Order: sequence, then structure tokens, then C-alpha cells
Amino acid sequence: MGARPNPRTRGGLPAPEALLEFLRDNPEAAGTREIARAFGLGPADHPALRRMLRNIAQSSELVRGGDRRFAAGASLPEMMQVERNGSDADGVPLVRPVSWPGPGEAPLFRLAESAAGDELPEGARVLAKLIRRDSGETEAEPVRRLGTQEGRVVGVFRRTQDGGEIVPADRRDRGEYRVLGHDAAGVPDSELVVAEVLPTRRFGGKRARVVERLGSAEGPGSISRLTIAALDIPSEFPHEALAEAAAAQPVDAAGRADLRELALVTIDGEDARDFDDAVWAEPDDDPHNRGGWHIIVAIADVSHYVIPGSALDREAQYRGNSVYFPDRVVPMLPEALSNDLCSLKPGEDRACVVAHLWIDASGRKRRHRFERALMRSAARLTYEAVQAARDHPTGAVVPLMPERLDALYGAFAVLDRARRARGALELDLAEHRVVLDEERQPIAVVPRHRLDSHRLIEEFMILANVAAAEELEARHLPCMYRVHDAPDPAKLDALRDFLDELGIPGLALAKGQVIRPALFNRILEQARGTQEAPIVNELVLRSQAQAAYSPNNIGHFGLALARYAHFTSPIRRYADLVVHRALTTAARRPPIGGEALAAVADHISMTERRAAAAERAALDRYRATLLGGAVGTVYEARITGVAAFGFFVSLPESGADGLVPVSTLPSDYYDHDARRHRLVGRRYGRKFALGDAVTVRLAEVDPVGGRLLFRLEEESFARPRVTDPRRGRGLRRRR
Repeated sequence: MGARPNPRTRGGLPAPEALLEFLRDNPEAAGTREIARAFGLGPADHPALRRMLRNIAQSSELVRGGDRRFAAGASLPEMMQVERNGSDADGVPLVRPVSWPGPGEAPLFRLAESAAGDELPEGARVLAKLIRRDSGETEAEPVRRLGTQEGRVVGVFRRTQDGGEIVPADRRDRGEYRVLGHDAAGVPDSELVVAEVLPTRRFGGKRARVVERLGSAEGPGSISRLTIAALDIPSEFPHEALAEAAAAQPVDAAGRADLRELALVTIDGEDARDFDDAVWAEPDDDPHNRGGWHIIVAIADVSHYVIPGSALDREAQYRGNSVYFPDRVVPMLPEALSNDLCSLKPGEDRACVVAHLWIDASGRKRRHRFERALMRSAARLTYEAVQAARDHPTGAVVPLMPERLDALYGAFAVLDRARRARGALELDLAEHRVVLDEERQPIAVVPRHRLDSHRLIEEFMILANVAAAEELEARHLPCMYRVHDAPDPAKLDALRDFLDELGIPGLALAKGQVIRPALFNRILEQARGTQEAPIVNELVLRSQAQAAYSPNNIGHFGLALARYAHFTSPIRRYADLVVHRALTTAARRPPIGGEALAAVADHISMTERRAAAAERAALDRYRATLLGGAVGTVYEARITGVAAFGFFVSLPESGADGLVPVSTLPSDYYDHDARRHRLVGRRYGRKFALGDAVTVRLAEVDPVGGRLLFRLEEESFARPRVTDPRRGRGLRRRR
């Protein structure tokens, strides 16, 4: 890897143009040391060189070369930024170009056999060398990882005499990173930061350098900013995507059904920021369908504005979905679309894709029809206002004629009966929301009450989603299914053991039964009203498989549906946008299918899990922040998890949970009975089991990591249970 002479800057570093030329000619130069050696740089120059390399990677200059664009039919560049995007049918990892200015959809490349594809997680980006094989296939050989979490720490900066230290936001990272004075210049105490982890001697402790400041840890929005950075959620749109969104224009009725005179309304939460679905219903006038209903679900026509292969499309696919926090949204699409042209605002003409749905008196769908239309929302309603108008028609007022509201609830009643008849899973899980003041600071975490108005919209959306999947199957087009597999047998065994241990009559899961959602519903109904009901619901949830996206249909177990897709939220879910495109395509061939569709399914399943993790982490941090001044307070709690190192408890009102370490339990040796979810004291027989009520004292709060530690109050005892002390794994207790 010989380096020819290159011009330098005054600081001794190579000029950016020289470094770019060197990297193009030497793609095997994988590390800072190799590049520094080629330019004759010393260790002191490495940090600045790394910053130059990051800037080059982010600017995509290495990919574009001098021309800055691909002409139609032009050959691929030698190097390109690519992103892991699923696997092919043989299990070979696939990647897709991060930026694709060429015609059509960005292609998929296999990773070269020499590449460690399994070590490249879904969504990870690399700089890759493109290799043209004799077979004509192009493969990608990774050269350098880009934008990963490795070598990066997010947390709160605490100033010290010799500089400072960073307390990591990741609760699994219990270390602290020293920041020397010159690396901490200008960073105030209690600042949220992103830092680069520096190499250290073997026994020298961890060191880092601050590379990005996110604002004060005590300021408004600090929790969401910290969570976004910690999970590396993309929050800044590329200039090209913003420009495309800004150039979008409203549509007229040409080529669309005109539904502007129809009283379609949106019904969302009070804090909703985008409105992408509207509903309407009336009794079916077909004399052969007495007691039936005609339902319309109108969804913002995002596919009209987001063209396959465009900058908007690439960024939407990369993000996969919007991420919602109590104080902000990280949207999948720029606000010019998500909050304006694709938001069904009252009194504004909006492009939409409409599902006409006809059901009979038993709630069975008789037929459906999809069309592109133009609508004008009659009102922006909230769940609370709609429910109040339904429950108190003479007191509460909504801008909707009473007969229109009656029709919505009439159609819902039929669909609700149909849901119960088919046996969809009916979990009763506590949900919570954060209450913010005018300064966007948290003041409480309170239960979120589930109303019939919530369930109304849910049933309308499910019906439309089923129709979308059926329509694509009828057209013999690929579909992005929303799939949910049956529970894993091992998880069912664990649930069965716990239910047997409770000993409540009728609360059992016999072996040999055909596993259907209705079986779990019988268990949940039997537990209803008991003190064990919350934990039984939680354990039934834990026993279920995780829903995902896939082009291969295996049905949706939880909803008890043979086929299901997501059609109703293309503003915030890329899966729905894919379905919209397939439904509205003029040709018989969909915009995407085959391996490309499978790769997108893998990627958006990953981004969905990331979003859920972010929303949970933010909620935990809000709870911990609110409890920061309550150390020493005693609470009534319930055990929600048991491990060898202690048990987890939850506070019923706020849903806050935390750990009671085994080292703080009454003096004894404790065996962890994993099968029965309990700790059992060998000497005194004390038992701490899943679902037990306990009294705890808040001992420690970590708002950065969202972590709480509790201690058991000495007078708190679990109720007696029969146990075999020989079962389980022994655990030595201190003292």
C-alpha cells in the first residue's frame, strides 16, 4: 500500500482532496493507523485524522467521485456506502446503497463470502468495495464500518478538577469515562453529550472525548434528546429529502373520487401531532344486507408524494417508522408532509386512499373496494370528546351530527361482536402517559384509560388492514404482511407452571390443547378481578411471539386472522407505504417484491423494535426523574420479575419498576427457582414470588439510565406457598 507524495495542510495533515484520492486508490486501508502510516503522521495526529475520515464518510464524497451523480446506465463506482438489509433465500447477507441517485429502485448486493455478514447487524452501514464477479453479479466487500455505536458513549458530563467524566445513559454500562481538561473545554456541568471512546492502556481506565453537545440534562426535552442519541435514531433529514418535501404541492380532484361532501372525521389522542386516518359509516342500503354497514376508512395518500427511489423514499425506508416521545416526534417524513400535506386537517382538501368496506350484521366483511380520492375532514375529534358525547349526548358537544356519531358506534358494535366471536386475544395491560407542564417538564406519569372510542378506531383500522391484504392476494401481488406467530412451546411450559402454582380454580393451561387466542382469553377472564390479574396478563403477553413484517404470510395469531397487513398509517410506518404503492400501482407489477421486499421487511422490523425500545427507555427516564426527590419513600408494590440476583417490583399508579437486590433481602441463603419464578430462603423458608405484594422503600434513583433500586421493608412478607427447597439454583447471600 505505497503512498505517493500528497499535499499537506499547515497542520501536517493531508488535504481533504489528497485523502480522498488516497482512499479511492487504496480501499484496503481499513484503519486510522494504516492511513496515518502512509502519510507519515504520528499518534498525535490520529484524532484529527479520524475526524477527517468521519466527515468524508458523512459527506459521501468518496462515493460520488468528481461527477457527483450517476447517469442512466453508468457503471457503479468502485466504493459506496451500503446498509445491511436482510438476507437472501440462502441466508447470504444483503446490503443496499445508502444513496442511490440512479434510475429506479436502489439495487441489493450480496456481501462477499470473505465478509463477516453475521457480525454486521441489521441497519448497520459500511463503506464497501463493489466487486464485479465473472457471473455478472456485483458483490460488496466491507472496508470500514460507518456510524455505528462502537467507540461511542452517550451520557451526562460531570465536571471534575482535572476535566470531567461521563455517566453513560446505557444502564448496562456501569463504568464512568474520564474526559481530560483539553477534551472537555467549554463543556458545562450536567451537559448531555456524545463522546468518542479513546484507546487507553490496559489498566488505565476508560477515557473519552466529547464530540457533540446535546444541551443541559435538566432542560426541557433533555430526556428525548438523550434517548434519541443513545439509540442512534436518525433525527436530521438530508437536504435532498427536505427539498423534495418542500416542493410538494396539493392535489385536485382530477382522476380521483371526490369525497369532500362526506362527513369524514379524524379521531385521535389529545396530544396527536399527525392525522392520517379518517372514518365514516352508515347503515348499508342493500336490502340483501339487513343490519349491515358501509364503512369508509380514508388514509392520507403518502404514496402520491413519496416516489420509489427518491431521496424522501430512501430516508423513509432508512428510518422505517416515526418514533414518539411525550414531548416530540422523530418523524419518518419531513413536517412539510407529515404535519401538512399528508395530515388530514379539518376543512383542507387532502389526497387520500380510501377503503370502502361492507360488513353484514354479524360483522363479517362481504366486500371491499379501494380507490384514490380527494377528501375534506369535517372535524378533528379526540377520543375523550367522542366518548363523552356518546356517554352524555345532552351534555358533551362535538362538531358532528348525532346520527353520524351513532352510525360510527353502530358499526363498531357489530365489529366488536365479530372480534369476540373469532377469539382475538383480549389482554388487559396497564398503559401510562407522561403529563408535561407548559415548559415541557414532566409533572406526573398517570394511567392511560382505554375507551370504547379507542376500540372503535382500532376495529375500523383492523378491518381495512385485512381488506388490504386480501386485495393484494386477489391481484396476485406481493404483500408486506404483518405476521404474528403462535407462542413458543417453551414459553407455554413456563406459563403453565406459574398458573399451576397459583392454584386458582379454572386457572390452568392443560397440555395437549390446540393453542388458540381464545384459550388465553379464558385464562384472562378467570383471573379478572383477582390480585393476580395484572401479572397473569403480563405473563400471557410474555408468552407470545413478537409481531414482525414479512412477505411470507403465516397469519396473525393475536388477532386470530388468517391474513393481515398494515395499510392505515403511511405517514409513520414504511410498511403501510409499501402496501399503498402496491394497491395504487397502475401496472400489474408492484414497485417492490422478491428479495428486495424481504430485505425491507427485515429492516423495518428492526427499526420498529428500536422505536419501541426508545419509547420504553424514555418513559423509564421520565419516571426516574419524577422520583428523584422521593428517595426514602415507602411504597406498596408487586413483584413483576424474579432473577437470581433479586426481584423486580412495579408501583401500580405510575408503573415505575425497579430492582430489589438479593443482597438486601432478610439474611438467608436464597435459591432461585426459575421454573416457578421465585426466590426461596433455605433457612427460614421466606418466599418472594412473581405476583406477590410487597412493601418497599426507594433506595436509589438513576435518572440518566432510568434505573430505580428498592429495599424490602422488614415487615413485608410474601404470602405462604408450598415449596420444595431442593429445587432451583443455590445463591449465596451476604451477611
